[in-house]
Amino acid sequence: MHHPRLLPTVLLAVAAVALAGVAFAQTTGRDPDELFAKAVALHQSGDTLGAIQYYEAVLEKQPERVEALSNLGAAFMKLGRFEEAITRYRKALAVAPDVVGVRLNLGLAFYKADRIEEAVPEFEAVVKATPRHPAATLLLADCRLRMGERQQVIDLLSPLEAELGQDRLFAYLLGTALLETGQLERGQQVIDRLFRAGESAEGHLLLGVQYLRQGQALKAVPEIEKAVEMNPALPGIHALYARALRHNHDNAAAAVEYRKELEKNPNDYESNLWLGILKTEANQLDEALEYLKRAGRLRPHDPAVLYGLGRVHLAAGRHEEARPPLEQLVEAVPTYQQGHVLLATVYYRLGLREKGDEQRAIVEKLRAEAREKGAEAEKELPPAEP
Repeated sequence: MHHPRLLPTVLLAVAAVALAGVAFAQTTGRDPDELFAKAVALHQSGDTLGAIQYYEAVLEKQPERVEALSNLGAAFMKLGRFEEAITRYRKALAVAPDVVGVRLNLGLAFYKADRIEEAVPEFEAVVKATPRHPAATLLLADCRLRMGERQQVIDLLSPLEAELGQDRLFAYLLGTALLETGQLERGQQVIDRLFRAGESAEGHLLLGVQYLRQGQALKAVPEIEKAVEMNPALPGIHALYARALRHNHDNAAAAVEYRKELEKNPNDYESNLWLGILKTEANQLDEALEYLKRAGRLRPHDPAVLYGLGRVHLAAGRHEEARPPLEQLVEAVPTYQQGHVLLATVYYRLGLREKGDEQRAIVEKLRAEAREKGAEAEKELPPAEP
């Protein structure tokens, strides 16, 4: 079904408009087509609020009019009222589930509302219906990258490299996924292509990520810093900068960058995890717990989250609360000494001496095995880099 008068919201399809008020005329008895034409004219002229009133008047008379529902969603999107936009797009799709443009706009509304996981199936449906849809493909890849699903990003974008390889966002998303899965040679090819097209934030950022993967944090910092100066809006850029700063032992500056990332993307796993860890180290335990809880909602079974939650509860004297995550941790990573150390401490403080002794014995066994292998003594559970 084709709706030529649907007003898209994707990317630059809706022109930027200034809000201006108009008196809402009496609509009782007026023809719905006349009302819709007036709504479209107001929408296109930049009077978003006036357009909303007329679209709603149309829907009072024709509740299932798809183009009115979709355009009303676009108007709410323009005002940043994403939940209202989502409601209208869903109603439009209930009537006409095969309108790809409406589904794409629903995905974009979820995306802008930071409901990334709900955006994914909408973008996937668009890509399935229109396999080489560039906007839906890049948005889906960005969602996957934010969710830490790097191999899915590679699988999604690789078939389109010939036709989209010169697009900087495409190269950034694919290059980041390649570098963070250890595919440094292919990632370097993407970096080289970006620099051949001229200096770019994406190129500097990817080069910085490559340095991090090679353990050259000192070289990574100036590259990522340059990328931030050139384009601070790149997805995940502040979290990557924070990671580089942290590897250079500048935790205070890293915390600032992690907070900047969360201003853009409250659901960034790495930023929530590491702010929780850094706040714990600074003995700011209430704040630490909130960040770690958010990280836990994103990846509830991640050993780093379990360790962080157990550690912050233990530091706050909440021994009963510390017990479950630490028990889950040693079950998930039975060779991790520090997990057993913390769990033994919790058991002893709860008066469970026998259980504490069991954990202590496990620690001694693990330390003896490490000495036999000539391994360094374990100090801390390194949270996996997202």
